Amino acid sequence: MNAEQVVKKILSEAHEQAEAIAQDAQQKRQRQTQQLDEELSAYRAETERLANAAAEDRRSRMLAAARMENARAFLAAKADLLDEVFGKAQERVVKLPDEQYRNVMIRLMQKAVETGDEEVIVGKNERRIDDGFIKQVNRSLGAGFKGNLRLSDQRADIRGGFILARGKVRMNAGVEVLVERLREALETELAARLFG
Repeated sequence: MNAEQVVKKILSEAHEQAEAIAQDAQQKRQRQTQQLDEELSAYRAETERLANAAAEDRRSRMLAAARMENARAFLAAKADLLDEVFGKAQERVVKLPDEQYRNVMIRLMQKAVETGDEEVIVGKNERRIDDGFIKQVNRSLGAGFKGNLRLSDQRADIRGGFILARGKVRMNAGVEVLVERLREALETELAARLFG
C-alpha cells in the first residue's frame, strides 16, 4: 500500500470514527434532553400539585377563619340579646306597681334575714322600702327571728331591692344582683329556647 492509500485509509477510519462519535453524542444528547424533559414535566406536575395543595390549604384556613368570625359574631349577638332580656327583667322588677314590688321585696327579705337584727340598706332613689315597710316585715318574721330590722341612713348604689347588713357581713339582694343570679341559673335554658 502506498502512502496515499494509507493516508486515505487513515482519513476514512478517522471520518468513520468521527461519524460514530457524532452519532453517539447525538444519541446521548437526545437521551439527556428526553430525561431533562421528563424531569421538567415531573417538576411542573409537582409544582402544580404543591400550588394546588397550598391554595386548598389557604382556602381551608380562610374558611375556618370566616366560620370562627361568624361564630364569634353570633355569640356576641346572642350575648347582646341575653343582656337585653335580663336588662328588661331588671327594669320590669323596678317598675312593678308599688304593691307588687313590696310583696316581692317582703318575700325576698323574709328569705334573706338570718337573725332579724340586720340593718336594711336601700338604693339612693328607693321610696317604696321605708320604715312602714320594715315594720311590716318585722311583724311577718317567724319564730326564731328577733324582728329588729331597721332602715339604715346609708344608701347604696342599687336600682332596687336592698342589702342586709349585720356587722361586716352584707347580703346583697339588689335587683341587679338578683337578676344576675337568675341569669346564671337560667341562661343556658333561655339560650336554648331563643337560639335552639
